[in-house]
Amino acid sequence: MAKRKVLKATELKRKVFIGFVGLLMAFQLPFAGTAFSAGGTVDVKTVERLENLIKAQQQQLEMLQQEVAELKKTTADAQAQAMSAKAVADEMKTASLVTVEKAVTSGSDKVKLAISGQVNRAVNLVDDGADTEAYFVDNSASGSRFRLVGTAVLNDDLTLGTRMELGFSPNASSKVNQDDMETDDSFDQRYADISLSSKRFGTLFLGKGDTSSNNTAEVDLSGTDVVQYASISDIAGGMLFVQSSDDKLSTIKVSDAFKDFDGLSRKNRLRYDTPKFKGAYLSASWISDQRWDTSLWWGGKGYGFKVGTAAAIAYINTEKNGEDSDYQYDGSFSILHEATGLNFTLSGGMQEVDHQSDPSNVWAKVGWRTDLVSYGKTSFGIDYAWSDNLTTENDDGNSFGIAAVQQFNDYGAEVYAQFRNFSLNRDVEPNLEDLNVFTVGTRVKF
Repeated sequence: MAKRKVLKATELKRKVFIGFVGLLMAFQLPFAGTAFSAGGTVDVKTVERLENLIKAQQQQLEMLQQEVAELKKTTADAQAQAMSAKAVADEMKTASLVTVEKAVTSGSDKVKLAISGQVNRAVNLVDDGADTEAYFVDNSASGSRFRLVGTAVLNDDLTLGTRMELGFSPNASSKVNQDDMETDDSFDQRYADISLSSKRFGTLFLGKGDTSSNNTAEVDLSGTDVVQYASISDIAGGMLFVQSSDDKLSTIKVSDAFKDFDGLSRKNRLRYDTPKFKGAYLSASWISDQRWDTSLWWGGKGYGFKVGTAAAIAYINTEKNGEDSDYQYDGSFSILHEATGLNFTLSGGMQEVDHQSDPSNVWAKVGWRTDLVSYGKTSFGIDYAWSDNLTTENDDGNSFGIAAVQQFNDYGAEVYAQFRNFSLNRDVEPNLEDLNVFTVGTRVKF
């Protein structure tokens, strides 16, 4: 812009100067004519002065023209460079957009592809009654994972969906123990699923994914479920209890003594969910190895409360302690008072086992969700669990814990801490020391 102004100013000066020269010449020509006519002879000095003046003016004009030409050339080069830079920037922008588009575009224009996942890492400081050690783990309560979800809208009623999800759990907290503090990486094929959903007729699922009973014992509105929920053993499930008599490790793991009996997890199955009616729906699935399960779900709001609940019955068809297992029952309930953030969660489950007292579990939690900081909700929870007949008949497991979770909504992140005590009381030898776990960690979703 500045160079254009200089160019215009120079051209104006040139025109003014030429006009001035013309006027000057026109003013001097009469005198030159007088010199010719006065004696019929030429005034040589006058002619020389005029010639010198004209030459000087021509030199100045040539210099001005050369300057103008140089300015034009400089301006053209600057414009060319600007256009080139813009072209490069546009090309880079286009390449970037193409790269991003390729990263999130499915193989079909009619199918939308969503990429998401999370990383959940923690440090467990474990006191087993004999030693205290630190373990760097992937939190099995909600392990690290990566997923691809495809969605295609077929018409106003039908939607076709696909889901592929793989869990990555280096040093899973449910596996590490005192003898193996650095376990092999765990790769869990969580989902390979196809669904067809109808607003009028419900949803049909085919492939590996949630059975109808999965998560029925784990409904939780407390905000602390990333580290504190019904399956309390997940945070340290692989740890071994220590024998009180000699401080040696027993063969009993935390996960052997505490279980929430939450349905049949994720299996290869055919599943059907009914449409929701006033927040409720039924679900049933037919599972590999001739198993089946069914469940009832409900969630809703009213009178300042938010409520979620589920219950399930599952036919197991597996063996436990050499005896056939028949049916498993579980359910959970969670209620949140939205104004105060106070909440309560209850879970229970049992499994039928032939020729033995049926193992069972009850777990309860009182919590509080509040806005202590502007980044997101801060949640607190205190819980207690009681298990019966899991390891052997007449064994009682007791556990209590306290947890805090801070959300950072803008970054999809949570920071959490928990202390938990595991105690197993036995009618047979050996007696076992309590196991205490202090956990700090973070989960980041993307």
